[in-house]
Amino acid sequence: MRSGVVGLMPAHARNITPQTAANLRENGFTGVTVVVPDPLTAEREVYVRAGQILLDGGITVAQANPRYEIIVSADDDKRALGIQGLQRACQVAVWLRAKTVYVRPGSLNPAGPWTPHPDNTSLKTLIRLVDSLKQVVGIADDVGIPLAIEGGAVCPLDTPERVRDVIEAVDSPAMGFNADPVNFVRSFDEMYNTTSLINRMFDLCGKYVVCAHAKDLTYESSLTVRFEECLLGEGQFDQVTYLKRLEEVIPNGFALIEHLPDEKIPAAKRNLDAAARRAGLIWKT
Repeated sequence: MRSGVVGLMPAHARNITPQTAANLRENGFTGVTVVVPDPLTAEREVYVRAGQILLDGGITVAQANPRYEIIVSADDDKRALGIQGLQRACQVAVWLRAKTVYVRPGSLNPAGPWTPHPDNTSLKTLIRLVDSLKQVVGIADDVGIPLAIEGGAVCPLDTPERVRDVIEAVDSPAMGFNADPVNFVRSFDEMYNTTSLINRMFDLCGKYVVCAHAKDLTYESSLTVRFEECLLGEGQFDQVTYLKRLEEVIPNGFALIEHLPDEKIPAAKRNLDAAARRAGLIWKT
C-alpha cells in the first residue's frame, strides 16, 4: 500500500509547483488529493500541467476531489447540475492522471453535504442517489477511472450496509468505495470497539474499496454523546487492524491522511508509519 495526504497543497491546481511535489516527498508521501473547485469551468491546460508536475516529482494523484451541486437534491435542476459536475470531474481526473474520483453523496440539509437531515436515508433520497450515480458511472467506466463514494453517519450512506446496497444497486465496475470507517461511528458501542466496526465495514464493502482516508476519533467527557476527530494516533481507532484490512483489498492503493491542518500532518504521518510497522507493512513508493 501507499501513503498519501489530503493537504500540503495550494488551494487551486494552477498554483502547484515542483516545490509542492518536493514537499510532499519530503514528508514521506507518494500520493495526494487534488481539489477541483468547479469541474464545469475547469481548464484542461491547468490540470494537465498540475498532473505532470506532480508526476515528475514522484507524486501520484490518488484522487481528484471535485466540488459539485448535491446529487440527492429534491430540486431537479440542482441535481442535474450536480450530475453534470461529477461527469465533468471524470474528464478532469483524466487530465490529472488521477487514480480515482472522490464522490460525496450529499445531504438534504442546506448547511452542507456532510450534515444530518431526517430524510437523508429515506427511500426517495436513496433512489435519487442511485439514479444520479448511474448517470455518471458510464463516463467513469469509459475513461477508466473509478468513482470512490464515501459514507458517514450523517449522510444518506450512513452505515456500511447502506454503502453496499447502493453500490450494488448502481451495478457498475466503475462504482467504488472510499473507505473511511471513522465516519461510521454512531455510538459508544462502536467507539469502544472500533475493531469490530472496521471488520464489519470490510466484510461488507471491502471488495468495492478503491481508495481510503486515514484519520482518528475521540470522545468528549460530557452529558451528551459528542465525538470529535483528532490527530491520527491520539484517538480510539484501531489503526493496525484498519491498515491490515486495507492492505488485503488495495495493496497498490492509497491511504490518505485527512482533515488536519498542514502543521499537524507530519505528526500524523509519524503515527501512521508507526501503526504500519505494527501491522507488518512497508509503504510502497
